[in-house]
Amino acid sequence: MTEHNPDETLGPTMAERMLAELPRLQEEITARLIAEQPVYRRLPGEQLERDVRRVTEQSLRGIAQSLRTGRPLEPEWRAFQRASAARRAEEGVPIEAVVDAYYLGAQVCVDFLGTQLPPEQVGFAYRALLTGLRVTVAEVTAGYLEERQAQVGESGAARHTMLAALLIGADIRTVAARTGTALPPAYLVLSLAIGTHRDEAREDVDGEVAARRKIRRIRAELDRITGAPVLARLTAGEGLALLPRTDPDAEQRAWLDTVLADLGRAANVPITAGAAAGPPERVADAARLAAEVRDTALVFRRPPGAYRLDDLLVEHQLTRPGAARDRLAALLAPLAAHPDLLPTLRLYLECGHNRREVAARQHIHPNTVDYRLRRIAALTGLGPADHHGGITLTAALAALDAAAGRPGPPVA
Repeated sequence: MTEHNPDETLGPTMAERMLAELPRLQEEITARLIAEQPVYRRLPGEQLERDVRRVTEQSLRGIAQSLRTGRPLEPEWRAFQRASAARRAEEGVPIEAVVDAYYLGAQVCVDFLGTQLPPEQVGFAYRALLTGLRVTVAEVTAGYLEERQAQVGESGAARHTMLAALLIGADIRTVAARTGTALPPAYLVLSLAIGTHRDEAREDVDGEVAARRKIRRIRAELDRITGAPVLARLTAGEGLALLPRTDPDAEQRAWLDTVLADLGRAANVPITAGAAAGPPERVADAARLAAEVRDTALVFRRPPGAYRLDDLLVEHQLTRPGAARDRLAALLAPLAAHPDLLPTLRLYLECGHNRREVAARQHIHPNTVDYRLRRIAALTGLGPADHHGGITLTAALAALDAAAGRPGPPVA
């Protein structure tokens, strides 16, 4: 890099000036990316702050280090650029936008140095930055393409094939041998309801990019928990994950709570999961049960977390299709013409029959609560405050919710 340098101190001088103005250069590059590249303008704010700005800073420091020493860019710096490009590929950022970001950064640096150096030294600065840009673009392109190939590569195809075989109950031993998959004694199946990240709902953010980022974080956390790529199928709103276990019943409650807490923290969204375990040959049955348990937890508005059948035995049974469920739901039909009654009933039962708490939460007088409870009793023939009436109405609400379908996961 020094062969065109008429003054051996010029490289270090350029490096010092870049580092001294690094925050300003970093801010200008980020601002111009947002202004000139639509895809960056619609990235989640968290991604701009944590990834794009960090990559910009590391890129500038790497170039400055090379200018200071006169040596090629360090291997660690090149590896960082590859890893960054791989993340952009996984998030679906177009490669042309990724490469253009580096050219834009180089242009900002050229413009800056053009104001700092005498005219006879500007040519050296341009050549030095062009050399760094050539190396950077090569690393970025390689890292991006490697990740894209990996997404559809043999390993991913093998996991997809194995997951499909387990879920349809195919000859999984044969499929495992063909794909080179080592089957564990059992799988813990998690059926996930994934909350919506706040960035997915913002008009000034690309919701699809935010959703892919969320999915990537959940998948990475699952892989971290198990120490290997997990068999999983994830979308923005739900997912299925098979966690290998040698003894799925050992300390499962505490371990499950930790897993769900880690997943929710990694993606910064609430996650509700139904869990069921079984040997590889019974994964299809476990997946169906896990989905039912998840839906039951959502119908009964349980807080985010992990649930097994044992946690929701009564609720699960109340929501099973059949004549009894239909008759229970029909008990509430007389309330349909009175929109204030059903919410009051639901809240009254959730609050443990505390009429004052209901009044406070609905911003009404306790006497109004009493009036509505009397109306519910008159219309349904069941008194909410009575032991039998309260139990029956609780079951009727569960049946009504189950018949209507589960609500979607909450927004973070």
